[in-house]
Amino acid sequence: MYWLTELFNFRIVADYADIFIDGIINTVWISLVCLVLSIFFGIFLALMRMSSVGVIWRTAAAYIQFVRATPLLIQIYLIYYGLPHLIGNFFNEMQTGVIALTLHTTPFMAEIIRAGIMSVPRTQTEGAMAVGMSRPQVLYYIILPQAIAKLISPLLGQTVILVKDTSLLSIIAVFELMGAGLLMFSETVSATESYVTTAICYLIIYLLMLVASGFIQKKLSGNLAGAQ
Repeated sequence: MYWLTELFNFRIVADYADIFIDGIINTVWISLVCLVLSIFFGIFLALMRMSSVGVIWRTAAAYIQFVRATPLLIQIYLIYYGLPHLIGNFFNEMQTGVIALTLHTTPFMAEIIRAGIMSVPRTQTEGAMAVGMSRPQVLYYIILPQAIAKLISPLLGQTVILVKDTSLLSIIAVFELMGAGLLMFSETVSATESYVTTAICYLIIYLLMLVASGFIQKKLSGNLAGAQ
């Protein structure tokens, strides 16, 4: 065991446990807010992308392609330095980070949601409208419940990417999990302990998300089977 304590100093990690807990809380909080907002706006963007009006679907497509074509790091810098010129210093660093990550994640969520909506047979939409349901009612009662069950796995994949992307917010002084690792490294110059601990914390978050996703997917499958 002695060689292990030489390789990895657990005492240093224990001294910085509180900092890593704060980093985990901020990472989870930022990810959760961005996830909710990106799904909310992603639904609208997906509907814009499916619109038959040219100017609407082209606008949505241009936004999606812009986000896909440019690095997230550039997008964060654009929001961080550009937003104050447009509206003033209205947002702090964490709020700016949430805006940047939401704007980045929304197009990916929109494409996942669009794929889920299009996987529902068109005959169901036509049948629902034939009995007098409006388009919003068809979307809410017929399409979304079926699409959501199919979206859990791809949404989990995108959420994992979102959690990892929060690490880039450390460049605009947002304190999250990566920021905790960088702080520990700057004060102790212990690279192994700093970055291995950070990586393990991300792994723990991922495993918890995997368990939660499995539970939700099982619950939704049971509800859909019961409804049938």
